[in-house]
Amino acid sequence: MLRRLRIPLTLVVLTALLIALGYWNIRPESFMNEINTPPREDNTIDFFVIHAHSVQYQADGTPKYEMTTDKLEHLKTSDITLLTRPDLLLFRGTALPWHVRSKLGEVSPQGKEVELIDAVRVERSDSKGRPSILTTSRLTVFPEKDYAQTQQAVMIEAANGVTTAKGMKAYLNDGRMHLLSNIRGQHEVR
Repeated sequence: MLRRLRIPLTLVVLTALLIALGYWNIRPESFMNEINTPPREDNTIDFFVIHAHSVQYQADGTPKYEMTTDKLEHLKTSDITLLTRPDLLLFRGTALPWHVRSKLGEVSPQGKEVELIDAVRVERSDSKGRPSILTTSRLTVFPEKDYAQTQQAVMIEAANGVTTAKGMKAYLNDGRMHLLSNIRGQHEVR
């Protein structure tokens, strides 16, 4: 008789154990976490412009910069503006502008910081027509401070050679660059 009761008793104990485990895993706190989860960030685009073109002038009427982009999208909640293929001519009060291009760009609120992303190319010719070309994968520009920086690899091609480095700080007012590390140069003597 004990043998006949052993199997049903074992099944009753296992069933009770499974019910207890299931009840233990379904606690009211597990439902509270779903209610208290913060809302996810909303990346709603509130406006966009195709083939945007913008020109800003200085106080004396000379152009400060001229920018075109294939597509401009403004994110409503973060106030960030996304640029597709931005192309910028930065005059800075001279007849020889800096020509800045990249595949993508992000402009922070109020335009205090501009992040240029993928295939960044900065070109400028001097008064003798000799080009200087800077290329990198990412460049952060602070327009109000006339300053730019990157932690990525940089290559600078000039009339007299090529310089590569890892990281750069550029002071646009002074026209000087501070290369951070792994600096290599190949220059021609004329």
